[in-house]
Amino acid sequence: MSGQLKSNPPPGKEHPPHGHPENTGPTAQAVDKPSTASHPHPWAADPTLGQGDNAGASAHGLNTHSDATKLANLKNQLIAAIRKFPDWPSPGILFEDIMPIFADPALHSRLIEALELQIKANFGAERNPDVVVGLEARGFLFGPSLALRLGAGFVPLRKKGKLPGPVEEAGFKKEYGEDFFQIQKGMIKPGQRVLVVDDIIATGMLSVQKRGKEEALGRLCGSAAAAGQLIKDAGATVAGYLFLMELTFLKGRDHLDAPVYTLLKGQEEEKEK
Repeated sequence: MSGQLKSNPPPGKEHPPHGHPENTGPTAQAVDKPSTASHPHPWAADPTLGQGDNAGASAHGLNTHSDATKLANLKNQLIAAIRKFPDWPSPGILFEDIMPIFADPALHSRLIEALELQIKANFGAERNPDVVVGLEARGFLFGPSLALRLGAGFVPLRKKGKLPGPVEEAGFKKEYGEDFFQIQKGMIKPGQRVLVVDDIIATGMLSVQKRGKEEALGRLCGSAAAAGQLIKDAGATVAGYLFLMELTFLKGRDHLDAPVYTLLKGQEEEKEK
């Protein structure tokens, strides 16, 4: 026992409940302390700061310093999950396998969260794209989930012969030969802002043909550029290209005509000597 006597209120004079006008006595209960009675949502701006204190962070897309820190931590976790296979599928190639990310639901969720934060940082919270276009096939792994998270539509670009109905087509040459992308007409509307997503940006010095007619586009590019051309043919705007990884030494981004963003650090070695 502490030795402190406890006095009971006289009969008929019960202690008023917390919050009652006659309750003027001291209390340690949080309900009597408006400053601590409620807590802001963790994503909300700090109410103790003036608008000017938060303006700097929001101007760059992320609302708080904690958003940037969270994005960096998510990237580290995702990079740690990637497996590397030297000399596959052929000698001299380092294959980086992202499939362990999708095999783990927690990592999969973190990937979508990281992509959302990356878009928020690059485009701003109020400039989400209207449509996310995913390139076959790995762009389908995360494109629909990301679009749903952003409140955007998802449109797939598929290889030739896999989409029904009227289509637009763009052909492109790649290191293994020639291929074609198709998109269903009307899926992308004029004036929409479109984000193109895929797992990796690699080769860039590749010639593009439009709708199989061997029409020169006046620049060198690859599959992502073919997607961009189809988007512009529909009267929409390519807001940017977002990739999980990048083979920077191949300089593929130099041949794309919209901003290019990479979530995770790619391979930088094997530059020309």
